Amino acid sequence: MELDILGLLLYCVPAIITGGIAFLFFREHVENENNRRNFLIQKDLQKEALPMRLQAYERMSLFLERIKPSKLILRVKPTSSNKEDYESLLIANIEQEFDHNLAQQIYVTDKCWSITSTAKNATIQIIRKATLSDKVDSSDKLREVILSDMLDKRSPSDAALSFIKEEVSEIW
Repeated sequence: MELDILGLLLYCVPAIITGGIAFLFFREHVENENNRRNFLIQKDLQKEALPMRLQAYERMSLFLERIKPSKLILRVKPTSSNKEDYESLLIANIEQEFDHNLAQQIYVTDKCWSITSTAKNATIQIIRKATLSDKVDSSDKLREVILSDMLDKRSPSDAALSFIKEEVSEIW
């Protein structure tokens, strides 16, 4: 009886060890195959998403260039001599540009989107601050004040553009 149990153990133990090793190898193989498939899928998605991401960065760059106070003032002419009307027109133009590019936030990083939004808000603040100045009494004077302020300092768009350039260079 003991001989039968011992014989059974002599056959079962190697079979259990072999089965355990086979199980581990197959599990490792399946895991490696899943990782390889996921990598290939990710690679294909990256290949398709990269052009869209680059296009989004291009759109953000274009937006930032268009809202630069110096370029905005040259592009958007005052409709009257009232400084408040011109301020509203400039801000509405910036908001319209921003709304037109809202979907781009899907493709850019949160930090990039935040910096772009901050540049937009800072540009609006520059316009509002210039409008409140005592020197400004007409839309033409508002244009002059904004342009002269921009000669002395960097526009918020420039800082945001620098960040976008850095971020795009990291993609390559």
